[in-house]
Amino acid sequence: MLQSEIKSSFVELGNFLRQFSEEGNVKVASVLQNDLFFDEFANLIELSQSHNGWFTPEQVYFSIQSWAKALTEDNLNQWLSNYDFTKIEPKKVGLVLAGNIPLVGFHDFLSVLISGHDVLVKTSSNDQHLLKFLAKYLIAIQPELNSKITFVEGKLEGFDAVIATGSNNTARYFEYYFKDKPSIIRKNRNSVAVLDGTETHEDLVGLGEDIFRYFGLGCRNVSKLFVPKGYNFDNFFKAMYEFREVIQYEKYANNYDYNKAVFLMSNFQLLDNEFMTIKEDSSYSSPISSVFYEFYDNLNEVNSRLNNDLEQIQCIVSNNLIENSVSFGQTQQPKLWDYADNVDTLSFLSKI
Repeated sequence: MLQSEIKSSFVELGNFLRQFSEEGNVKVASVLQNDLFFDEFANLIELSQSHNGWFTPEQVYFSIQSWAKALTEDNLNQWLSNYDFTKIEPKKVGLVLAGNIPLVGFHDFLSVLISGHDVLVKTSSNDQHLLKFLAKYLIAIQPELNSKITFVEGKLEGFDAVIATGSNNTARYFEYYFKDKPSIIRKNRNSVAVLDGTETHEDLVGLGEDIFRYFGLGCRNVSKLFVPKGYNFDNFFKAMYEFREVIQYEKYANNYDYNKAVFLMSNFQLLDNEFMTIKEDSSYSSPISSVFYEFYDNLNEVNSRLNNDLEQIQCIVSNNLIENSVSFGQTQQPKLWDYADNVDTLSFLSKI
């Protein structure tokens, strides 16, 4: 298949996804294959929470809209302009996907196909339906893709290269099992925010989005704050109040109650607003419903710390206090060229 044909299929997928939003699904007559797929996808979105309790319609719609915005011809052209796939000999690339947030593996799926390879997909048990549906839509648009997309049950076999995502523990297994193949192995990462006290209310509300989107389950969710010594958290908590409805979700509320109880029984000092806790802690990975914080004396020490710990960090949020940081409220809306773990997936795929 020509890359232009594959790219066109994903542009059509973007058109399809743009019909679905939390404000209401609007069927557009010009979208291809709508008669077959529109109602079925709307039903799947509503059923997603029954497949995974964290996949509420709100969170699924957000993921769908993020991909709808990304899958435009201009975005795809800009992303692909730095690569040459004209001499690609198609290989079979295995994907072992995570399932922590809706469609978390879609970027890898897109990358393999757009680079001209065939994809073997092993989905997570936590996210088995959404990607398979989108693959079915792509095949309806471009039937030749049927031979390039395979979903695997059980053991992943017959691949030439692999991209696998998991915990630090499963990554050790991946590194052993896939040691003889070209691979990208992704481990646990967390995101941090660096504050200096000059942030506006709007900045801090954006930070709340970075904390609470997907209930904090993504590697791009902020789980750790660096704040100057003497920082007053009043404005922070005022902004977080915008997200108070999160406690209405039973799974989140159960985590809040449990983690708060564990902290209190351990005699940790907490700041609490009845739907989240913040705790002074040097770790990056905080439990659901909690954010860790750490005081700093000057930004140079924060820079040094973050540089030393780059392998633990997915992204950094600040008002340009740290080089290459992400703006508040933008962590869960990466561009196509914002690669997980800063590993250039298309570059890897161009060389296998």
